[in-house]
This record gives sequence, C-alpha cells and structure tokens, in this order.
Amino acid sequence: MTKSDAPPLPSDPSRPATAASGPDLDDPSLYLNRELTWLRFNRRVLHEAADPRTPLLERVKFLAIVSNNLDEFFMKRIGGLKQQIAAGVHSPTVDGRTPQQQVQECHAVIQEMQREQKEIFDELMTLLEARDIRLVRIADLPEAARLGLREHFRTNIFPMITPLAMDPSHPFPFISNLVLNLLVTLRFPEGQETYMARVKVPVSKDVSSRLVRVGEANTFVTLDDLIVTNLDTLFPGMEIASCELFRVTRNAIVEPAEEAANDLLELIETELRERHFAPIVRLEVQQGMSSVHRGMLAAELGLNEERDVVEVDGMMALRDLFELAALEIPDLHYPPHRPVDHTLLANDRRNIFHIIRENGPLLLQHPYESFSTTVERFLHTAAEDPKVLAIKMTLYRTSGSMLEWLVKAARNGKQVAVLVELKARFDEAANIAWARRLESEGIHVTYGVLGLKTHSKLLFVVRRDYSQLRRYYHIGTGNYHPGTAKLYTDLGMLGCDEEIGQDLTELFNYLTGYSPPPSYRKILAAPYTLKKAILAKIQREIEHQERDGSGHIQMKMNAIEDVEVTRALYKASRAGVKIDLIVRDTCRFRPGVPGLSEGARVISIVGRFLEHGRIMYFRNGGEEEYYIGSADMMGRNLESRVEVHAPVEDTAMRQELRLILDVQLSDQRSAWDMQPDGSYLQRRPSDDNAKGAQETLIGVAERRLAASSKHKEKNFRSRLLNHFQRRVKGD
Repeated sequence: MTKSDAPPLPSDPSRPATAASGPDLDDPSLYLNRELTWLRFNRRVLHEAADPRTPLLERVKFLAIVSNNLDEFFMKRIGGLKQQIAAGVHSPTVDGRTPQQQVQECHAVIQEMQREQKEIFDELMTLLEARDIRLVRIADLPEAARLGLREHFRTNIFPMITPLAMDPSHPFPFISNLVLNLLVTLRFPEGQETYMARVKVPVSKDVSSRLVRVGEANTFVTLDDLIVTNLDTLFPGMEIASCELFRVTRNAIVEPAEEAANDLLELIETELRERHFAPIVRLEVQQGMSSVHRGMLAAELGLNEERDVVEVDGMMALRDLFELAALEIPDLHYPPHRPVDHTLLANDRRNIFHIIRENGPLLLQHPYESFSTTVERFLHTAAEDPKVLAIKMTLYRTSGSMLEWLVKAARNGKQVAVLVELKARFDEAANIAWARRLESEGIHVTYGVLGLKTHSKLLFVVRRDYSQLRRYYHIGTGNYHPGTAKLYTDLGMLGCDEEIGQDLTELFNYLTGYSPPPSYRKILAAPYTLKKAILAKIQREIEHQERDGSGHIQMKMNAIEDVEVTRALYKASRAGVKIDLIVRDTCRFRPGVPGLSEGARVISIVGRFLEHGRIMYFRNGGEEEYYIGSADMMGRNLESRVEVHAPVEDTAMRQELRLILDVQLSDQRSAWDMQPDGSYLQRRPSDDNAKGAQETLIGVAERRLAASSKHKEKNFRSRLLNHFQRRVKGD
C-alpha cells in the first residue's frame, strides 16, 4: 500500500476512550476538518499525475486539474475563511479550528503540494521530450524558429496588447482574476531613472492559447515568454531592466442579501460584476522577483506580503497544461471510451414512454451508458410526442442541446416550466443567458425558493396515456450537461411510479409557488424531510443491530461533512453497525478509532472519471432500502438547498446498485483507504495491470449490452454479483 503524503492532523488520532461507552462524541479530534480533507483529496488527484501506471498525457491532465482545483479553493474556501476573519469570527468549527488556524494549516499543505507539483512537472517534461513533445524557452530555439514566432507575435498578438504605465499620472491598473501579468521595469537609454508598466498576457480563445505551437511539431512556448521576447516592440527605444510575471486570485464569495433584492436575476448580475472587483486573496509572483517589486505589488493590492504572497518556482498557472493534455496521441491517453446504449433501449426504437410503462423503471449509469440515447432521448421524445402535455425541469448546469429541446417543446404547444438555478457557482453568467433565452420563447422560468439553492436533478413529464394522465420522470445525481455526462460518474432513474409522480408534482408546485408539503410519499427532499429521514434510518440500523446484529449502512457520496450525520454514524458504528463509506473528497468521519469506529471503513476512488454518483443503502433487517439522488451529506445540501433522493425499488435496478458498491469496495487499483488519523493509503495490487473500479464498470456495461442481445443479461448480472461479493468479503 502507498501512503498519501498528506501531513498528519495535529490532534491525536487514537486517544483512548474516556468512558466505557467509548470516546466523547463532542471531542473535536473526532471530526476531520472540511478544508484539510478536501486538500487531501487533491493530494490523491496529484498522485495520479505522479503514478507511472497512468498514461503520460493523462498525467499532464491530472496536474492541470490539481492546479485548477487549487485556484477554485482559494477563490471559494480561502476567500470565505478570510471573510470570516475580517468579520472578527473567532469561534472554532466542530474540529476545533478557528478560521485563522484553518487558513494557516491550509497554506502549509498547499505549499507542500506546490513543491510536489514542480517535481512532477519536471519529471513529465522529461518524459514528454522523449516522445518529441516539448515546452521550451524561445531563447533555446534556432534562429529561424525565433523569427517565425516574432512574426506571429507582430501579426496576431501585438495588436491586442495595451501596456499600462504606472507612475503618479497613471494610477495602478486594475488586475483581473487569474490573469497573467508582466511587471516591466524600463529606463531611457543612458538614463538612471526607472519606470514601470504592466502588460496583461491576453490568454483567451479569441486571441491566443497559453501554449503557442512552434511550426508543425509538438513543440510549444508560452505566450508570456513570447511577449517577454518581443518587449522591444511594445517599448521601442527603451531599455528593459527587468520583467517579472505575477497573477492574483480574487474572492468568489460575493453574495448580496436576497432580502433587499427586487429581482433575483438582477441581483446575480450585480454579484457577477462585484466578483470582478472582489478582494484579492492571493498574489502569485515569479520566483526571484525583486523584493522591492514584490512589496510594491502587495501594498498596491492591499495584501499582507508575508501571508498572502506566494513565490512560484517554474511555470505559473499549470491549469493551462490542459492544452498540452489535449494532444491527440492515442497511446498517451486512456483507451477510448464510448458509452454504450442502455440494454432496454439499445434495440427498441419505440416511443420511450411506452418502454418505461411496459418494462418498469430504468437505471442509467453515466458515463458507462450514453446520456444522449437515454436522458436526451427522453427529453426530445417529450418535446415531439403529441400526447405530452407538460414538461417541468430543474437546471443547475446544462448546455445548449438540452435547452433546444425545451424550446422545441414550447413551440410545439407544450406547457414548459423550468427552474434555473442562477447561483450555480461559476455558471451564473451562462444560466442567466439560458434563462433569458427560455423566457424569450415563452417558457415559464423561475429561479427557485428564496434563500435556497435548487440543486435537485429532476425532469418531469405529464403525458396523456389512453384516457388518463400519467407522470413520467428522470431523477438523477448529475447535471443535465452532455459534456460532464462523459466525464462524471452519475446515476439516473427513468420511471412512472404513481406515488413518486405525485411527490414530484407537489415538489414542483413548491418550487414555483410557496409552501412545501408536510411530507412526501416516497421521495426524501431537503431541506425539510431528507436529513430527518437519514438520521431516523441510521437510528433504525442501530435498533436492528441491537436486536439481531444485522445493522449495515453504506453510503457513496462526494462528501460527508454534516456534523449531525457524522455523529449519528459514530453512534451506529459504536453500536456495532457495519459501515462502509465511499467518499470522494471531504469526510469528517474517522474509521478505526478504538471503541468507536473500529468496524467502519472509508475509501476514496480516484480515476479517469470524476466520481459524482450518490447512493444510500440501509439493510433494514433484510427489507433493504436503496436511494439515489442529488444531495451529499453536507450541511448546505441538507439544510439550505432543495435536494431530492428517491427510492430504488425495482429488483434488477437494486442489483445494479449493489454491483456498483461491491465493485468499488473491492477495487485494488484506484481505491484509497482512510486511516484513523485522516491520512490515506492507496491499495496496491500484486498485478500492476489490475483494473480499477471504473475500468471494470466500463467492461461490465459493454458485456451487459452484449449479453442482453442474447437474452442472458440476468445470468450475467448474477455471476458478476457473486464474484464481487466474494471479493468484498475477502477484503
């Protein structure tokens, strides 16, 4: 097993119980810190960039992902903590840390991560060079290549650059978020006085990518290096004394009070404008920058030079390596993955509503099964089917194709109502544009419930079947975005259960109207019924354990952060309930604590796809319950968002969920086991060619489709279930 390089937590992970009943559940050391556990997840992602088993250009991609994630971490998490510090918040979180302590510990972890990033970057550049892929300095190129780049600069870059002088008559310029800048120091020939100017590096799809190709080969230079090499054209006749790269990161947490807003759309537009000018939380400077220049920048930007300024050794903004990772060299990437059709839809071209009505509910598994031939087929059939009367949908993140089917439905005379979540972080501008487009087509658009984000993934269709109305639906764990459906592992359910349909009718009435129903028949919905139901189901497993020793809880989540849920899981584990948690990133729960969680385990899966599906399983004394839905076990999801988890009752669908859980629990390639102190150990198979859970599920989907054509799908599923259940028991 390989140990995660995450530093140990300051609290003692295994202090002995203070009472016969086990450790005190109010002890802060029992609860891992949200920010630090999220950073540890990124250490696991960074490990994929270092792992020689990962294809070379995929390693480059993982390095870019970590850089992008850290940028967002500063914008959202460090930004939020600094707001608390500025507001004078000193109260500790459940893990015993104040906002200031959290910032300090996060900075220490990030500094170590950035040192690792530099080492991995250097290693990858060496390996890429062996494959004739190079990222070089212009000064090291032959003269002919330099002249070609200079002409490219004059023609395509020079007209888009506006140098800004900085002196008493030219105020310090505004610095945009995450934009690369050059601080240039100049003097007139034979003069002694120096002058300063800022040059913005115009990286954008409209101007230039960050990496500029040299000729026809896979040799690249950075755009900032290209500008530096041609500064004489920007400042003709002047001497360049120095040129240093820097970048700022701004706080993304800018949320005006909704209570004072007359129009939510106008409010979010105001927030986006204010975010552009939001406080700066980090200044990155090129290693070796003059201490005078570094101090000047920190002072002009209102930063503490010691705490808020980071020196970058090597390439700044490694997120731009996505451009390199996109090179089409098949043997340096994962084997191509093409989602297969769902077994019940693959060879049945009938109306999808007839298939659902006659065959029962369908479980969808993305990206193993196609999004376009399932969810998009469901929506476009609804848009064109003359018997469909109404379509209702929640949109958190989406893309054009889904919107076009909604427009088509409205033009075909359907009643279309769409809830667009305007506050989907970093997608606000796109969602405002979608909302306006839909409204212009006569679609009824709402923005959700005041004070709550709508994060549920719901598509609801009312259709006249024979002489009655029937309600069809899709309930999912992922967004209605065809692009992310190829990159995220998500689940969805197509069905027409009458009671779930009634529940969704009442939920949509709440979203577009006012008061929520006091309860639902089958679905669990936040913020009113979901958390209470989860806590009650955990308590029920404790009672089953005390009665006959059968208590068993399994959760597959992106995060488990909510304190009450964590405490309830501790109580269940202390009572002997078997607990298996598959948690992608943040997890407060610590397994293996003596007298408390010795029988529990927490694993994290990191692979080519981002784990995003959510499953809850409760053994319930043999009357098993499975749920899928949109909510993680986080305070914000359970208490301040509209979320939906729905029961999975069909036997075949339950078997599919059981297979997913068993495959991930038995993974020996991509799984990391959390240790009692919160660090992780990666499982190491004896065979380096062993497949991870995601590769296994790709193969399962392909073989299941092949088996269905021979009417042997049930036998195939049964064999797989037996195989992986034996592997889980053997762990």
